[in-house]
Amino acid sequence: MAALLAGGVLLTACGPGGAGPGGGGGQAKSGGTLTFAVGSDAGCVDPHQVGSNDTIYSLRQVVDSLTDQDPETGEIVPWLAKSWDVNADATEFTFHLRPGVTFSDGSELTAQVVKDNFDAVPELGALGTLAQGYLSGVKSTRVVDPLTVKVTFEKSNAQFIQATSTHSLGIESSASVRKTPQQKCSDGVIGSGPFVLKQYVQNQSITLAKRTGYDWGSSRWSKKGEAYLDKLVFKVVPEAGVRTGSLQSGQVDAISSVAKADEAALKGGQATLRSRANPGVVFGLGINNALPVLKDAKVRQALVSALDRQQIADTVYPSGTRPATSVLSHTTPVYTNLSPDLAHDPAKAKSLLDAAGWKAGGDGIRAKDGKKLTLAISWFPNAATNQPTLELVQQQLKAVGIDVVLKQLQVSQFTATLQEGEFDLIWGNVTRADPDILRNSFSTELANVYQLPPSPLDDVLSRQAAATDVAEREQLVGEAQKSLVRNAYYVPVVELQTQLGVSTKVHDLDFDSGSRIHLHDTWIG
Repeated sequence: MAALLAGGVLLTACGPGGAGPGGGGGQAKSGGTLTFAVGSDAGCVDPHQVGSNDTIYSLRQVVDSLTDQDPETGEIVPWLAKSWDVNADATEFTFHLRPGVTFSDGSELTAQVVKDNFDAVPELGALGTLAQGYLSGVKSTRVVDPLTVKVTFEKSNAQFIQATSTHSLGIESSASVRKTPQQKCSDGVIGSGPFVLKQYVQNQSITLAKRTGYDWGSSRWSKKGEAYLDKLVFKVVPEAGVRTGSLQSGQVDAISSVAKADEAALKGGQATLRSRANPGVVFGLGINNALPVLKDAKVRQALVSALDRQQIADTVYPSGTRPATSVLSHTTPVYTNLSPDLAHDPAKAKSLLDAAGWKAGGDGIRAKDGKKLTLAISWFPNAATNQPTLELVQQQLKAVGIDVVLKQLQVSQFTATLQEGEFDLIWGNVTRADPDILRNSFSTELANVYQLPPSPLDDVLSRQAAATDVAEREQLVGEAQKSLVRNAYYVPVVELQTQLGVSTKVHDLDFDSGSRIHLHDTWIG
């Protein structure tokens, strides 16, 4: 199990040397406020229900997890659980909790609280699909004693230990768990984390304050006890250029989603760039496979062949961004390089559409039975790169005879749009440092938001989640990637590279395994 959980992860961070921006130089000191400008707000402040990076940056600071994951090695290390036992077939996971942990309302962390959290996950509804996927197949969560909890699955579930390191399974107080999902989204939750939610103004800001008396941080963190910073303010600033200007002027201390056009302005000044490729499902076009026109594999495969991924990466994205070479990014454990299957080949795309009966008209747009080949791409303004990317996609698909309409929605509509199937194609990605994200995203036995038909892929995805042998799991995950790409159930486009701009006075702001951030060790000087 140890080899399985730690093996195969090669995650790198690009940026200045030392412990973080500014090189980590000088003596670390407590106090101060870090102001962080993000591009969007998910409309929810419950870590169990949020999947948008801009909001995860703040909410990750409010809840602790049972385990943590080293971003360099992939090793799973202690956090709220000081140790754990896994049985031989990975169906039983017994966690031994740290004593003395409390939530910000004064209540204690116990095995019953962990049970309450996990038992409530199936009731989260549409916004809880990530957490629900991590706990799918759970048979029971049982209190062994006040500080020992055992989670039992119906069948082997090797991915679960890594899942316990995610924000989606961060531990909330029992009082928070008893609230409705809607109440948790609007009001926030009580966590045991190093910061406490003080104020949430939708589409404007999230404000956190240091948790006094905090003393149970992840074993990865260098500082013991409380965080350095007194306060964190996450301001929603949708325009990338405005975020950059605010960082340059000192109005904010860090920004998310640095645009390619702003890179030069930040280099060599009073800010540095911090970059890291996100593991998990790459940015791409999620296909509504139940849509009549997209049930035809030839049409889906034509979408794959029509796109020039290298041009998109080079034109729109930060320096160093890679075009997609699989449905998983290269930083994901047991990623398989499928570059030949994703080659830019417009002639092949046209041939596939011809074979599917879609013939080019006088305006260049294809039609069949009197109906034009028009597809809408739903997208959300949670990254400055989204619109220019999709405008290029629109041009490239038009070149092979596909008319594309870009449909902008609010970030808060993302999950509902997926759940309700109200889309043709939808732009997005999912970050997780474990290949089981494929099962969460594409198994017809789970949410199946992309409306895939039942197929042998379901069995492959289930088996990889259960595999405790490294070689067996690698083989199964490889099969799954090939099936998804070659059947074109999803259209991979580009790897998401998280790029932050950080003031040189901010030290030790580093990425976690999911290319998000922990701010416990961060200080200003």
